[in-house]
Amino acid sequence: MAFLYALPGAVAEGLIWGLMAMGVYISYKILDIADLTVDGSICTGGCVCAVLLTAGVPVWAAVLAALIAGALTGTVTGLLHTVLGIPSILAGILTQLMLYSVNLLILGGKSLMPIDPRANELLVHMSDNNSAVITMTVFVALTIFLLYEFFYTEVGLTLKSTGDNPDMSRAQGVDVDRNKVVGLAIANGIVAMAGALLAQYKGSANINDGRGAIVIALAAIFIGLSVSLKIKPNFVCSLIGVVCGGIVYYIVYNFVILLGLKTDYLKMLSAIIVALFLGVPYLKGKYFTKQKDLHPSDFAQKANAEGGKGHA
Repeated sequence: MAFLYALPGAVAEGLIWGLMAMGVYISYKILDIADLTVDGSICTGGCVCAVLLTAGVPVWAAVLAALIAGALTGTVTGLLHTVLGIPSILAGILTQLMLYSVNLLILGGKSLMPIDPRANELLVHMSDNNSAVITMTVFVALTIFLLYEFFYTEVGLTLKSTGDNPDMSRAQGVDVDRNKVVGLAIANGIVAMAGALLAQYKGSANINDGRGAIVIALAAIFIGLSVSLKIKPNFVCSLIGVVCGGIVYYIVYNFVILLGLKTDYLKMLSAIIVALFLGVPYLKGKYFTKQKDLHPSDFAQKANAEGGKGHA
């Protein structure tokens, strides 16, 4: 009974983190870049949104500003990688470290800024989970539609080719470095937008909100893609799968909490989930794929065939 009562909240929060995972999907799967900026940019989105809402800015403008701030963080990572030649994973770590100080500056030196739902008109809040689920479903659907429209334009297709084969793209005259910067800006813009919605949902922006965000996003990606790619391996189905992965993750997350697991162990649980989804396909291929049993005569025929090729 308690689990059913908590289910709308799990779905609402899962949709928010699924939106965040969509941003990570762009950098990780499309650009083939392991971007660790997201642990900082999701917090940046929440901090910007909280400060603007407290100052009386309309909620739509606060979310838009959070998206732009996130895009700037991705741009910084992209420039560190392309202009200074810093490896992408290290560039993300450097930006993430810088963002900790930036986020503190945004919050005026505080580690937490509350958002009063009575004084501010919020898009989502945990006090009304049913409404939050509807709002987040619309947000996610609109984001998927816009990404679909973008990635099938000429610019979007060159972004895909940059991740698939940067050398071939460069040979075709594509500005690979520019595409990486643009892709990381889009990815972190979506992540920061999710951070703004998360801050509204929780009723506060916390300087530590982004810790472990990349692990949750990867868990959502691998959970979702393990199913969606088997159904229909295309861009839209993959994004829907990623969002569903976020929902599944938070349903499991809430179920585990109801079972009595200490919250101190939840980060470890997230890491284990990601490790399983990364490792199971490899172990399945190595140890559980059935091989055809060969008769001794088959080895003789194979040897004769190879010998014949040698003489030829």
